[in-house]
Amino acid sequence: MAPTVGDFFWERLKAWGVTRVFGYPGDGINGLLGALQRRNGDIQFVQARHEEMAAFMASAHAKFTGELGVCLATSGPGATHLLTGLYDAKLDHVPVLAIAGQQARTALGAHYQQEVDLISMFKDVAGAFVQQATVPAQVRHLTDRAIRTALSQRKVTALIFPNDLQEMPYEDPPRAHGTVFSGVGYCAPRVVPAEEDLRRAANVLNEGSKVAMLVGAGALDAGAEVRAIAEVLGAGVAKALLGKAVLPDDLPYVTGSIGLLGTSASWDLMQGCDTLLMIGSGFPYSEFLPPQGAARGVQIDLDPTMLSLRYPMEVNLTGDSAETLRALLPLLTPKKGGKWRQTVEKSVASSWKVLEDRAMQPASPINPQRPFWELSQRLPEGAILTSDSGSCANWFARDIKMREGMMASLSGGLASMGAAVPYAIAAKFAHPERPVVAMVGDGAMQMNNMAELITVAKYWREWESPTWVCLVLNNQDLNQVTWEQRIMEGNPKFEATQNIPDVPYHRFAEMIGLNGIFVDDPASIGPAWDMALASPIPTVIEVRTDPEVPPMPPHLTFAQLRNFMASAASDPERGGILLNTARQVLGGS
Repeated sequence: MAPTVGDFFWERLKAWGVTRVFGYPGDGINGLLGALQRRNGDIQFVQARHEEMAAFMASAHAKFTGELGVCLATSGPGATHLLTGLYDAKLDHVPVLAIAGQQARTALGAHYQQEVDLISMFKDVAGAFVQQATVPAQVRHLTDRAIRTALSQRKVTALIFPNDLQEMPYEDPPRAHGTVFSGVGYCAPRVVPAEEDLRRAANVLNEGSKVAMLVGAGALDAGAEVRAIAEVLGAGVAKALLGKAVLPDDLPYVTGSIGLLGTSASWDLMQGCDTLLMIGSGFPYSEFLPPQGAARGVQIDLDPTMLSLRYPMEVNLTGDSAETLRALLPLLTPKKGGKWRQTVEKSVASSWKVLEDRAMQPASPINPQRPFWELSQRLPEGAILTSDSGSCANWFARDIKMREGMMASLSGGLASMGAAVPYAIAAKFAHPERPVVAMVGDGAMQMNNMAELITVAKYWREWESPTWVCLVLNNQDLNQVTWEQRIMEGNPKFEATQNIPDVPYHRFAEMIGLNGIFVDDPASIGPAWDMALASPIPTVIEVRTDPEVPPMPPHLTFAQLRNFMASAASDPERGGILLNTARQVLGGS
């Protein structure tokens, strides 16, 4: 049997190093699936419950491995479902290839069933490269260019295959005018700024007496270099959410997360510094950076379009974080033992004490911060953590102490609900020997995470270690938005939009063959984590939490205080929110 276009395509992906694809079947990709089946498993197909989840998994695979993430969907609705997960990859600058089926070439333009203009649809999310194959000889260069573009530019690309083309005999391009002969392979360049620019940056940093650093996802592979620079400069280091794993939190000068979800130590760091070094971060909230003109700035980013975007930097360095920091280090003058570092370390110690005190405050029935604080003390070595968007991200950002060798991620730039469980599944496929913990609110759980527990039940026996745990905060409230309504808009809770059904998540887990634990007593939280992390079966921990515990920002503005008081006056839960706010402010100060 002659190889088909589908056979060639998978062979080409294998040559590019692809070993796993996340997707969902459909008749628009039957030719590709048949060819994949003939490979006898050398490229693993992971069946998600929904194409959006497959795209999230591809994004997470890229984040947790540095490799190309690949997702596959059928024509029409299958392809349209990919978009949210693909935008997650785009906004967080990770390489993902989307593969979609299409109706037969002879039917295109005929208002045929499931015919969607996929090139136009993908043009924004995969604008770096999106093409539809029309003849077999074209598939070689389309595949090569899509993958090389995704890897080299850290972007999303898309390939569309009409269903009749997939089963045609493959043909190499003829040696003739109008054809091209592409090849496989990409080697990442060594990107380092010019010597004179490094010296300008060093002069700024050497002249500063109060240096603050902000690190993001672009610094994840530069932890040792970030640490060396921080110690030479006597700097404090704040972490954007996607950079939570850059440095361990047991370093006394690491202030933790920054922003609305951040710590008071990070706020103090940014307000008190006279120099800012920003590394591999697109942290969007400029109001949490130093006031304009209060600090001199140096920024390092591999993507020059991200430079001087959040703060007017004096020196902008285009380069790989680790390579650039290594080149910068010999040019710096040590500032060890200064008063600034002592101030930073005192602020960090105070911040951790406040967070612990807040986590241990009583609530009805359980303070939502406490499960995260209790987990932090019990995390196994090498754990991989994922968080959903919502109020759970507040506690993940603040209360989880990262240690050396751990990994963590979430939907950053897109901040999409529903990413934590597919992220955790992808993490386990990428690192099957490592423990994985997902942290989810009940809103996101009901939206789509719950269905992906079925994916866990389908595959967990293939993993080297069964330690996979999902924490669900059950408060029957879309809690982050409820608090945003109160604090940002000055409106009381809108029960019609915010209340959600009570679902027994632990029982659902048990029903599909997983381990389920229910907790409604604060004293049982620690033992529940111990059982889950030691379980021979993946586990869902459902914790009944109090929705009226406020996610206190590191700094309250007058407008926020005014809005809170206005909303509290007529809020249906005013008693609970006033009591818990008093506990958080007075008990945690």
